[in-house]
Amino acid sequence: MALFILATMAETEDGHINTDKKLLVQLVEDLKRSNAAQQAEIDMFERYISRLDVLQPQSEDYETASQIEMATSPGRKSKARTPERQQLLTLEQKCDVAKSMHKQMLEDLKRAKDISERELDNYKATLEEADIHLAEVKKECGQFDRDIGKPLRDKKSVTMSAEKVIRYIEDKVKAKESLIEKLHQKNGALLAYKKKLQIQLKQQEEMGEGLTALDFEQLKFGNMKCRKRLDEQNLRHVELKLLTGKTLHVLNSNKEKLQTLTHESDVLSSDAALRAKLLIKFEEETKQAEEERNKAEALNRKLRGQLADFHVPHVLQYIKVKESHGQLKKSVKEWERKVEIAEMALKAYSKSWDKLRITAGARAVPARPATIDAGLYGF
Repeated sequence: MALFILATMAETEDGHINTDKKLLVQLVEDLKRSNAAQQAEIDMFERYISRLDVLQPQSEDYETASQIEMATSPGRKSKARTPERQQLLTLEQKCDVAKSMHKQMLEDLKRAKDISERELDNYKATLEEADIHLAEVKKECGQFDRDIGKPLRDKKSVTMSAEKVIRYIEDKVKAKESLIEKLHQKNGALLAYKKKLQIQLKQQEEMGEGLTALDFEQLKFGNMKCRKRLDEQNLRHVELKLLTGKTLHVLNSNKEKLQTLTHESDVLSSDAALRAKLLIKFEEETKQAEEERNKAEALNRKLRGQLADFHVPHVLQYIKVKESHGQLKKSVKEWERKVEIAEMALKAYSKSWDKLRITAGARAVPARPATIDAGLYGF
């Protein structure tokens, strides 16, 4: 059709092409779509032929491929056809090729889906393993913080030595080593069991040729029983998971109560130690007070003895002693007055004497008359 349009356009007068621009654009678009469809068919045929080169020739596919090869090979020409004509595929052959490629694409898609599901299962298993490892790390961190970190942060237990921390780490390492050894043993047992199952499976596959319909029915019945048992086990597993969740909740609450009680116990222990110190101090004070009491009792007994030996004098004797005491006090006062007067006179004479000594200069000063001192003191 395109060639017809081009020929029509070539027959216009004066050898010029009088066509519309929109018609040319439409023609180019049609050619592009046609080329794309033909390229898609060529790609599909190439994939089909390349697949047949790998596989062994089958009856229908090999016959269709032979026809395609005969149709597409330029070197092979039929004796009956003219050089201008080419041998093309029929619609039925194209439909068979398309169905075969569609089937192959579905198989490839299924294979890719299986591979992706396997990869997804591997990733899920890796994530579950990472979650389990993270939970174990958090658990170890919590235990270390409870056993080591919290006592170290407590001011009352700062004196904890590094030996306890090292011993704690060594115990954890030994526990991990024992767990690794157990897992190695379990892994070896599982590998042996896997090998045994592979041998049994191989034997069953070898014996599978001789199986009858009754054997398949028995296997089907056994499979149904196993599925039923598996469903029961899954239900039991779910119940155990719920029970485990409740148990973990109760365990966490009990751990919190234990931490609270441990803190209260530490507070009570420190309070008891303080009270013990106060009790020792009170005992020492009590002992000291007991000694003072014994001393006071001894002094009291002594005073009571003196009081018992004391005798009251006679009234007249007391009056005489009182009167004598009054006279002595009066005499003491008189003598104190005389002493004050004598001191005043001594000061006056001392001043006069200093003046005379200054006026006399270097002359010898005669001694004081004895009458002055005698008169001064009243003798």
